[in-house]
Amino acid sequence: MLKRIVQACILLLGGTLGIFLLPLLLKLVGLDNVVLINNPYITAFTGAIIFYLITFWTVNPIVNFVKRIEDMLVKAPTTDILFGSLGLGFGLLLAFLMGLAINQMQIPILDTFVPLLLTLLLGYLGFQVGFKKRDELTSFFSQTRGGKKRAEETQEVEKEEPARHMKILDTSVIIDGRIADICQTGFLDGIIVIPQFVLEELQHIADSSDSLKRNRGRRGLDILNRIQKEVNIHVEMYEGDFEEIQEVDSKLIKLAKLVDGTVVTNDFNLNKVCEFQNVKVLNINDLANAVKPVVLPGEELNVQVIKDGKEYNQGVAYLDDGTMIVVEEGRNYIGKRIDVIVTSVLQTSAGRMIFAKPKLMETAL
Repeated sequence: MLKRIVQACILLLGGTLGIFLLPLLLKLVGLDNVVLINNPYITAFTGAIIFYLITFWTVNPIVNFVKRIEDMLVKAPTTDILFGSLGLGFGLLLAFLMGLAINQMQIPILDTFVPLLLTLLLGYLGFQVGFKKRDELTSFFSQTRGGKKRAEETQEVEKEEPARHMKILDTSVIIDGRIADICQTGFLDGIIVIPQFVLEELQHIADSSDSLKRNRGRRGLDILNRIQKEVNIHVEMYEGDFEEIQEVDSKLIKLAKLVDGTVVTNDFNLNKVCEFQNVKVLNINDLANAVKPVVLPGEELNVQVIKDGKEYNQGVAYLDDGTMIVVEEGRNYIGKRIDVIVTSVLQTSAGRMIFAKPKLMETAL
């Protein structure tokens, strides 16, 4: 069907050019006085025949080109096409108005060349501005649409449905896997947002030649499928992108600012950057640390020292939940289970660390 349409357009173009150009050619060769040849019907038919013969070599490349354009438009998000088209229309309108003003000047060269140049330049610039500023324009229209009435309705909806807040997942928290259990228990509510650029990064990791990275990427994709199919929580895909930003973490922060959402991560550095830029962030490591049993200085624990510490004569032990315990003067007890007394506890977003000393030393003192 597309091939027939292209052929029809080429025939129409050939007939039109035949009407306007063949009389000039006939005049050059001195045959313009021959009425049988030099009439609109014959020139249009001749031009159409010539271009029909040309279609045998040109129609397939043109059809392939149109199909590539069609595939690009089908795969592109609707917002990209919409705002790109709006920008293009605005640029062409501006070029038309400026062209009218230039034509009024009646300068022989400028009134022909400049309007064409303005049409190409402003049309391109309008499309690029509309396409690259689509996220900001979407946010602007969503905030201004409806005015005060819209704001009041939004406040009422937020009071009735406080769980509509968006939680934006980053790559590390998806690969970690605990986010699925947290969602399933109901501790994380609202809308779970999976950005397209995060999904692309996961797919890139899953396709890595390194077996460890490949397994991590596939685990992340499995976690996403579990969240979408098994967990009773609303999941949405964000198909937009910020092409001017290269880093995925920076894109997450930009998206969180745009939709007033919360970044969910277990990346310590991303956590700090979000706090610095006043972006709401949930670190699941903070949640994991919050639900760990509280250990206070002076309490007694029974642990097994398993290796050396970083400092001289230190030993290292672990609780069942993975919390590391640094045992002063514990190097001599490596491989043994001993009673220790907690001296201090260090709590950070990166984890919790307990400092202790053997109870035998306390007894001796």
